[in-house]
Amino acid sequence: MTLSSSFKTPIAIIPVLVSLIILGPVLLAIWFGVFSPSGLSWDHILNNRLLPYSLTTLFMLAVTGMLIVLIAVPLAWLISLFDFPGRKIFEWCLILPLAVPGYVLAYSWANLASVAGPIQSAFRDLTSLSARDYWFPDIFTPAGLSVILALGLFPYVYITARAAFSNQSLATLEAARSLGMSGIRLFFKVAIPAARPAIIAGLALALMEASADYGAADYLGVQTLGVGIIRAWSSYGEPTSAARLALVLIGLAFSFMLIANLAQGKSGVQQNSYRWTTPQRTQLTGLHAGLACLHCISIMLIAFGIPVLRLLWLCLENGVPRRSVFDPVISSIILASAGTAFAFICALTLVLSNHYRQRAPWITRLSAAAGYATPGAVLGLSGLFLLQMLGQSLTGIIALLLLVWIYASRFTAAGTEPLYASLTRAPASLDHAARSLRVGRISRFYRVDLPILSPGALAAGLILFVEILKELPATLMLRPFGWDTLAIRAHAYASDERLVEATLPSLLIVIAGILPVLLLSYQITRSGEALK
Repeated sequence: MTLSSSFKTPIAIIPVLVSLIILGPVLLAIWFGVFSPSGLSWDHILNNRLLPYSLTTLFMLAVTGMLIVLIAVPLAWLISLFDFPGRKIFEWCLILPLAVPGYVLAYSWANLASVAGPIQSAFRDLTSLSARDYWFPDIFTPAGLSVILALGLFPYVYITARAAFSNQSLATLEAARSLGMSGIRLFFKVAIPAARPAIIAGLALALMEASADYGAADYLGVQTLGVGIIRAWSSYGEPTSAARLALVLIGLAFSFMLIANLAQGKSGVQQNSYRWTTPQRTQLTGLHAGLACLHCISIMLIAFGIPVLRLLWLCLENGVPRRSVFDPVISSIILASAGTAFAFICALTLVLSNHYRQRAPWITRLSAAAGYATPGAVLGLSGLFLLQMLGQSLTGIIALLLLVWIYASRFTAAGTEPLYASLTRAPASLDHAARSLRVGRISRFYRVDLPILSPGALAAGLILFVEILKELPATLMLRPFGWDTLAIRAHAYASDERLVEATLPSLLIVIAGILPVLLLSYQITRSGEALK
């Protein structure tokens, strides 16, 4: 389908307009980064800060990616190909770290691993050593940030690798075993090459999120590009210099997006034909079963259980007053609801237009992916530039509407995937029957597509709500006075070394994120069972 054929009817213009709405902030950031005049601080940033920012970010991404693969791929192999006590529980529990934002993990583990924290205190009590007599890993470093981000983002690779391992052909694995391969050799020589496209796609998505991080890096004092962008805006007061820095981050994010798309395009080489039997799980017993359980429990505790329980303990121990989060809760609900509604409408428009084939498919897919790949700090800059062009300030309804627009640009792609998944599960015969009966598009939507979309719509709405609830940098840059969200309040308290006050808003964010994560895990498990 050509682009010109997309505009034969007025209704066909709607998805193109939605695509422009999503792409608008991205294009605006690129435009100002390329064509805006240099600020007074740009020479200082270029000569003294750009290289350290870039090298720190690249180092952090490299270590984070390595750790994610080392954590996620063996877990996915273990859960997919082996059976042991507790496997069904670990299958969905291992996705729970997605409910915990990176900055919340940073707050908790920084408290746990500090000199005065419970880990080092217990070690000194046991050994009678002083803090100067032993070495302990420093979490306030790029390596420490990488560990934190890997713990929160490894489920991206775990999900994709698990699906790839579960759908591999039994015939292939049995042929490899008949040639003498087993255990580790089978894993590295057969399973990993077949699942490589899915692993790379999940890793690219995880690294997109890592490159967009601001809260964890800022709290841990790591000078990444995301932190540099916010500081160029807040400390130097020069959005134009921040826009120049943003170009580097946009380039990184789009590189990961391209890698993810190329990997997904190669996923067809995986052997997942329905006529082949999927691998049967090997029953583990004795020591092997115990080690498998211990490994899964350890990852669960480190990535989710221990940090969340530590925040809960601090909250209960100090009795944080509820009034301190009442206003942020209301602001968060209002902004997240408005952003969810706008992003959901955009996602539904793109999905249905693709389903009805009213426009060139690459336009909407590119726009949604570009918005998701662009970090929140960059989109926040776009909002500041637009306010400057309109002669407006960060007050009133204009700033709120602009923030909702930024949310839609950033997260529409997160809403499209559950909707696409719901439509693709429906048999093609429904569409053929509706067309043969000459049912109009509006009637077809209400009578055929809407019931099919309902489960995906619920998942999309929940995912969008929680993603917006967790969003930090764009909200930090654009929220009007008096509109602090839970994420803003938690970050402000933690930055001021008031972790006790930060625990309650952090826990509320985690609690809100658990339901959609559990729903996502249930849908993945059900989809895997349907293929067997």
